[in-house]
Amino acid sequence: MMHKGSVLNPKVVLIGAGSLFFGRQAIWQMVHSEHLNNGTLALVDTNQVYLDKMVKLAKMVVEETGVSLRIESSTDAKDVLAGADFVVLSFAEKSVYYRGIDCQISEKYGIRMCSGDTIGPGGIFRTMREFPFILDYAKDIEALCPDAWVINYVNPTAVHGIGLKRFAPKLKSFALCDTLHMPHVKRNYAIRAGIIDDAQQYTDEIADQFDFRIAGVNHFTWLLKAEYKGKDVSPMIAESLRLEAAKETDGGDTGAKAKFNTAIGYELYKAFGYVPTCIGHTKEYVRFWQGRNAAEEKIPPLLLWETEARYKRHREMWEQVDNFITGKTPISEYMTTFGPDHATDIIENMVGNLGKKFFINTLNNGAVTNMNDDAFLELLCEVSMDEIKPMPVGEMPRGLRGMQELVLDTHELTAEAVVTGSYEKLRRAMLTDPLVCSIADGDAIIKELLEAEKEQIPDSWYK
Repeated sequence: MMHKGSVLNPKVVLIGAGSLFFGRQAIWQMVHSEHLNNGTLALVDTNQVYLDKMVKLAKMVVEETGVSLRIESSTDAKDVLAGADFVVLSFAEKSVYYRGIDCQISEKYGIRMCSGDTIGPGGIFRTMREFPFILDYAKDIEALCPDAWVINYVNPTAVHGIGLKRFAPKLKSFALCDTLHMPHVKRNYAIRAGIIDDAQQYTDEIADQFDFRIAGVNHFTWLLKAEYKGKDVSPMIAESLRLEAAKETDGGDTGAKAKFNTAIGYELYKAFGYVPTCIGHTKEYVRFWQGRNAAEEKIPPLLLWETEARYKRHREMWEQVDNFITGKTPISEYMTTFGPDHATDIIENMVGNLGKKFFINTLNNGAVTNMNDDAFLELLCEVSMDEIKPMPVGEMPRGLRGMQELVLDTHELTAEAVVTGSYEKLRRAMLTDPLVCSIADGDAIIKELLEAEKEQIPDSWYK
């Protein structure tokens, strides 16, 4: 049940404050929101240098805006967890480096990953590296703030969300990804459908008349219904992908997660009758662009996730932070530089009881009628301090449902393998994964990744 303090002065603990894809936006929202800016933001990061920078940035923004938000910090979460209403997990230890290793070794055995953080050997081994830390934090949360909502933002978010539900069942938890951030995602599809011409035309009335249903495992979600005033607009959305792809003869953006996305999205629509809603990841879940084809394929094999490009992006982000805290960029520009983040949007909604709906990774509980209640899916939900309640979706179409179940089995086995330390279950997860086509290759990938990543994987795997 909601307690009075969580409304009057909510405390949000951010574990992984140095996460540049979340930390800066979280500060923005905590300062900007009237429901949050009289509470406490506790920043945690094991890297003291990164932590100090984010703390300084947060305090400068608080001072500039004049709000009463309290800033706490520590390199040890146990120092700040007491009294927390929300704990957001958004950390990654040398993620760029290890994702690069995952992708390079997998490529040797015919598996091409454009992201490498959710499915395939990359998703399995990222769980091996990250989930033990999540379980440690879960124990601390149970001891120090057992009523807090725990929000997992660490990829593979579905695997970690499944793991928290199964192995820390006393905690109130759900998992998040930023791809289906409402209302932006629905508005963008309204534009693709031709319902509106630009974002400024989107209104609550249009939103109410647009029956828009997405479901699936995180990063493998599909637009299962798109009706405006009772008319199916899915074909118009698909046609927008086709037209966009036709203009991009080189596949568009050069990044691995973006290259040929519109063309691939349209091909998947033609194959299965539904539009994929997270194409940059979904194209990695299917086996079609792995370069194994004998017949000619118009769309080339997936590019590999780019380590150096991500390092460059991180350097640029830290340079931006440094410019704010040194005064090179006036701190007054901070509030116009950033915007709301998905997690803190949801936290604001829960604290303020605003009644907005968000896409959450949680237990199905009947939303998709032909999948198990405990299927861990990304679904539009009513969100309050009391519960996360998925909205009705209908059936998952055949073909898509089979692929969803295979992904869920892989995720479940991965979480079990990490918790039990079972090599047998790790191997079974690898051989269940939709990208692994050879037992010998699966065994070789496990052997090489265990050796290459032994500094980050628990010692128990080497005894």
